[in-house]
Amino acid sequence: MPLTQDAAKAAVARARVAQKAWAARPLAERIALVKAGVARLNEMSDEVVQELAWQMGRPTRYGGEFGGVNARTDYMAGIAAETLAPHVIEDSASFRRLIAREALGVVFIVAPWNYPYLTTINTLVPALIAGNSVVLKHASQTLLVGERLAQAFHEAGVPADVFQNVVLDHATTESLIAARAFNFVNFTGSVGGGQAMERAAAGTFTPLGLELGGKDPGYVRADANLDAAVDTLMDGAMFNAGQCCCGIERIYVHESLYDAFVEKSVAWVNGLKLGNPFDAASTLGPMANRRFARIVRDQTAEAIAMGAKPLIDPKGFPADDGGAYLAPQILVNVSHKMRVMTEESFGPVVGIMKVKDDAEAIALMNDSPYGLTASIWTEDYETAQKIGAQIETGTIMMNRADYLDPALCWTGCKDTGRGGSLSYLGFHSVTRPKSYHLKKV
Repeated sequence: MPLTQDAAKAAVARARVAQKAWAARPLAERIALVKAGVARLNEMSDEVVQELAWQMGRPTRYGGEFGGVNARTDYMAGIAAETLAPHVIEDSASFRRLIAREALGVVFIVAPWNYPYLTTINTLVPALIAGNSVVLKHASQTLLVGERLAQAFHEAGVPADVFQNVVLDHATTESLIAARAFNFVNFTGSVGGGQAMERAAAGTFTPLGLELGGKDPGYVRADANLDAAVDTLMDGAMFNAGQCCCGIERIYVHESLYDAFVEKSVAWVNGLKLGNPFDAASTLGPMANRRFARIVRDQTAEAIAMGAKPLIDPKGFPADDGGAYLAPQILVNVSHKMRVMTEESFGPVVGIMKVKDDAEAIALMNDSPYGLTASIWTEDYETAQKIGAQIETGTIMMNRADYLDPALCWTGCKDTGRGGSLSYLGFHSVTRPKSYHLKKV
């Protein structure tokens, strides 16, 4: 059951009191405890993998999210000392001048269900290492994830009041934000959810980190490695039933490669097996909810009615039950007049369009209210950077997709949101600068 208003306020009050003592601990001790918490989580892998399949449908054959969780934790822990160290301007007999990084206080994480561990870890790890206390509210679809994280970190020695997992309804969440209960709010979810967060925080000056919708494009140039492009972009479109923040939702292919790309993509997708996520043979599980699948079905049907051509026969995926189990689909003869090419689908459907040159591809990639990642397929670094500089997005990838590098800032623009996590800038999001100007007289 969600906490009452009074219980929620009391939880935040405990977090605020506990934060001071936590921040006073040596950095090395905080790092060790956070890494121990992640190590304890790894020990729960058998249960976690099963629970993820039950909660949001990811096939157990793919394991949990431990590879990314561990890599991100190790990287952020490894750069913490250097990133959080004071920047000394002068240290002389007359003056000591420096800029320090100081924990913000209480960090509030509102996490999504699609990658429930990874998205939480992105902020949880740097926030705790930097000396903040954390209050986590997980999505109702994946409440067990919050419980597992809290269990792991508490058993590893992180104080219970320093990291709290809570269940809150929308009204209580918004009232806490409006009352300045938190010093930083990190939200991953829909554009509408992000707007609700901004409205709640209006006038409080509470900083927000928002990762919202996406409609990430791939562009296959004439000089691309065709087989690699097909394999990576189709995986980026279909993995996790297309429920990836930076999943590929639309693809633009140079006319010289278009026919071959489409043919190979159809063969690739027809090799998937939609089925029970607990079946080791299943490579595609159900979507997390029937209503999410309904959005994809509606977008697809609407596009077909407008002239799009479906290339995947649903009969090849008998597990499609008209509910959460949804057959993958590739659409051609698509245009930006169709919602499937402009609105977030967040499911196993992708549209492919033919383009004549870079300029046309760039214009189409930018014809979107979102900007998280873009995947460019070429054999030349300079070309990728030149094209990337013209694309309105947070991350440019060359010859890869649906990937997050912890050394690079995870950020977006336009309706995808604002702020950044991971990299050294991830520590800047959960700390503030404090200047020291010390003079001897």
